[in-house]
Amino acid sequence: MEAAEAPWLRNWTYFTLQGFSHLATLQVFLFEGILLMFLITMTGNVLIVVITTTDPALHTPMYYFLKNLSLIEICFSLNIVPKMLVDLLLERRVISFSACALQLYFVIFFATSECFLLGAMAYDRCVAICHPLHYATTMNRRVCLHMVIACWVSGIPFAVGLTGWLFSYPFCSSKEIEHFFCDISPILDLVCSDTYLFELVVFITTVIIVLIPFILIAASYIQIICAILQMPSAEGRRKAFSTCIAHLVVVTLFYCTAGLIHLKPKSSLSLNSKKFVALSYTVVTPMLNPIIYSLRNKEVKNALRKTFGRRQFFSKMSLTR
Repeated sequence: MEAAEAPWLRNWTYFTLQGFSHLATLQVFLFEGILLMFLITMTGNVLIVVITTTDPALHTPMYYFLKNLSLIEICFSLNIVPKMLVDLLLERRVISFSACALQLYFVIFFATSECFLLGAMAYDRCVAICHPLHYATTMNRRVCLHMVIACWVSGIPFAVGLTGWLFSYPFCSSKEIEHFFCDISPILDLVCSDTYLFELVVFITTVIIVLIPFILIAASYIQIICAILQMPSAEGRRKAFSTCIAHLVVVTLFYCTAGLIHLKPKSSLSLNSKKFVALSYTVVTPMLNPIIYSLRNKEVKNALRKTFGRRQFFSKMSLTR
């Protein structure tokens, strides 16, 4: 039975996600590529969560923030990618009204939390490099816990407010969302009333979500650069900079791709261009984060060796008995 004929789909209780239907000949290729990246994303981020939890050497503020970043990436990917894979494989692109609203809520929630967490991570690096003697007292366990809770909670009011407001609008006869997940911009195109005020609020909200962490990140790195330049030894400058490069790369990837779309809900980008930009920050960036942090970080690589080395040792012991 066709999706449009199913009785439970009547009375406009559903949306149809168009996804990558314009690339019909590449559906299998897209499925395989996105599935591979999703598996790498989940494996890499779960490994970071595990080793930063179990290895005492990684029980520091930097890795505490990194663990929470990986948790956000895991949740963000699970909110979007499995549904997208099902749609690519079965070409069943239907999503209910409530499921669409819930997906949008979590998109806003996790994106906002990640923005503020990246700001907190920049502040942590700033204190570590610029005020190393006060680092242990400034970034103690209680302070880190409060910062992380604030980052997670910060997304709730924005997600509740924007999702509730958008889905209170009347929708036109078309229920085809020109995207592979429920996002503000494609849903906004289906609204049948004036959305100027909503778009203005979305723009202001996005600027707040992006600008506050960005100012914190910029201010932190200005101080970091000044402190690094004042270091007497080249080796000290290299080590100090190496602790920041992974965070800088992640910040650049996240802000450049997500900000390109969300700073202007109805932007000049074509619909298909928006899909590929969105694909980069929903699939590619979460996959790259653990790779960036682990490849450039000796402590993470050592923790991975110890974890897997310990497992291999016990497996060998069990085989010899």
